[in-house]
Parts: sequence; structure tokens; C-alpha cells
Amino acid sequence: MNISQAAEATGLTSKTIRFYEQQGVIPPAARAANGYRIYSEQQLDMLRFIKRSRDLGFSLDESRALFALSQDPTRTSASVKQKAEQQIQRIDQQIESLQQMRALLKTAVSECRGDEQAECPILDQLNGMTDEPVCGGKA
Repeated sequence: MNISQAAEATGLTSKTIRFYEQQGVIPPAARAANGYRIYSEQQLDMLRFIKRSRDLGFSLDESRALFALSQDPTRTSASVKQKAEQQIQRIDQQIESLQQMRALLKTAVSECRGDEQAECPILDQLNGMTDEPVCGGKA
């Protein structure tokens, strides 16, 4: 299967597949006589696994480690569960941060008259001209 077919089969872009190959996430593709990359079913399975783990927010290194665990018959489910629980904690933190951002922006929007005047609480918030810090003071 060539790279465009592999991209279609995995839901990744050709650029991402080449990147994963360069980073050693998947082994280098075989080359056809014309120099085109040819991907095996095993490589496609690896790419699908990595894509699904990335879709769940795991980093590329974490995804690579999870794939290695999936291929290790001596793995324990406890080690996999621990990684998933850590990811859930990171997601919960991101959700909390997004909720804070939303609340602050919603307040600024509700205070904005949205008329022809120059005064704008939204820009005041962004310029740090209000008492409330953006996102609870987090950078």
C-alpha cells in the first residue's frame, strides 16, 4: 500500500506518516522500484493504534510506549491502567482550565455592549485592565 492509500486507511495525513517514520515510531517503509514507500498491514495497524492513542491526548512518546506495551506479552494491565489514569487527570486539568477561560470570556462578553462605542470589556480583559486575571492568573 502506498503512502496515500495508507493515509486514507489510517485517517492520518501523508505528512504525519512520513514524520512518524522519521521519528522511528514505525519502521521505515519498504520502497518500490519507483522509490515510493510501501506500507505493510503491520505498519498500518501501528499507525491506527498511534492515531487512536493520540486522539485520546497521549503524547507521541506515550503512544509509542503504549504500542510497545500492546506488543509485550509480559505486560501487566496495571501498568497500562496507570498510564490511562494519568491521562484522565491531565484531561480533567485541561477541562478545568477551559471552564475557567470560558467563564472569564463569557463575563467579559456579557459586559460588552457591542455597540458603536470604543469601550470594550473584552479588550480591557486582554489588556489586563480589569481586576480579574485572565484564566485565574495562569499563563
